[in-house]
Amino acid sequence: MSLQSRPLFTLLLSLHPTLDLGQTPAGGRRIFAVSGGHFEGERLKGTVSPLIGSDLLLARADGTFQQDVRLLLVADDGGLILMTYRGVRRASRDVDERLARGEPVDSSEYYLRTTPSFETSAPTHAWLNGIIAVAKGGRCPGGVEYEVFEIL
Repeated sequence: MSLQSRPLFTLLLSLHPTLDLGQTPAGGRRIFAVSGGHFEGERLKGTVSPLIGSDLLLARADGTFQQDVRLLLVADDGGLILMTYRGVRRASRDVDERLARGEPVDSSEYYLRTTPSFETSAPTHAWLNGIIAVAKGGRCPGGVEYEVFEIL
């Protein structure tokens, strides 16, 4: 049995400058506050609220980075959709250093995958409450871009 998917939307997040908390008991912690963005797909499009959104990125002892993200999506029809996801980014030390300096790095040079979930009371978007999604992404100037897929 093979896993099948279909595109849900492309998500582009704009980010404020990084806040580096340093080494905490959990690991190296950096916060990326979301300053806005947009998403667009065949069935859903809109903007990312600049008021609610952040990635609490954790540098783990094994050299990978763990994402913990919450965003508020505002659909074009005004529907509010909470999007949360956890994910993993792993790369060579060289690529991690280039990313940390804000240099452009092609997403093919590292692994960035997430598992988004959605929560909404908007009747037209209630179908999102019952799907499983995965995303692959990469850094871009000033933010992050993801291709989000619904798992069928």
